Amino acid sequence: MYLRKLSRRFLIGAPLVAAAAYVFPVCAEDAAKTPEAVVELYTSQGCGSCPPADAILKELVSEGKVVALAFHVDYWDYRGWIDTLALPENTERQNAYRVALGLNGVYTPQVIINGRVHVNGQDGQKIRRRIAEMRSTPSGLTIPVTIARTTPDRLVIDIGSGPVTTNPVRVLLAYYNRESIVAIPDGENIGRKVSYANSVRAMETVGMWDGKAQKIEIPISEIASKKSTGCAVLLQEMLGEGKPGPIIGASIMAAKQ
Repeated sequence: MYLRKLSRRFLIGAPLVAAAAYVFPVCAEDAAKTPEAVVELYTSQGCGSCPPADAILKELVSEGKVVALAFHVDYWDYRGWIDTLALPENTERQNAYRVALGLNGVYTPQVIINGRVHVNGQDGQKIRRRIAEMRSTPSGLTIPVTIARTTPDRLVIDIGSGPVTTNPVRVLLAYYNRESIVAIPDGENIGRKVSYANSVRAMETVGMWDGKAQKIEIPISEIASKKSTGCAVLLQEMLGEGKPGPIIGASIMAAKQ
């Protein structure tokens, strides 16, 4: 499904605030290995073309080689079903990518890889091919990022050093639900019961990166307010006017099942 230019533009994350205001899941235990890429799927429960893409994202999550996140958008809600996982901020982030990548419009299912290229979310072969092409190149994740639980009530984001970029770089936290099973009684997916993986529920800025190694400590105590079961760290360049740029580092942590 395809939509022409949207009216809103998303400035990624909230204004920079103290890292202590943001937290990880209470039951988070193990950080994933260094990921090969960041895959963002823009999807909707009201899009009949999306279930195959949702299934591909779930496969990527299960394989554990990439940071895979689902951003449910709200612009198909008028078609007979209101997406229960959609957030206006997700729609705004996708539209900001439209501007950054010079596209004429946005669509679902759309995949953005490393903040650099877009691919039809139904094309699993092309998604995997682009991941492989970008891996171990300057278009891949070149800055090491890890998440570690240091005490029962504290986690640390550890970011390595690297070349200073032309654009400012934000440290973003994306909070997500590991699995959401939704029965859809109306709209284009009427009668379907879909299992959605890693659906983003909130996204915030917790720091800036200037090329130097740094650690950001996160208390666990406030995670209940996010109502999520995992979170991902994205090291993302910011283009002019707050547009999202290349993602140069990432890590993900989920609750143990």
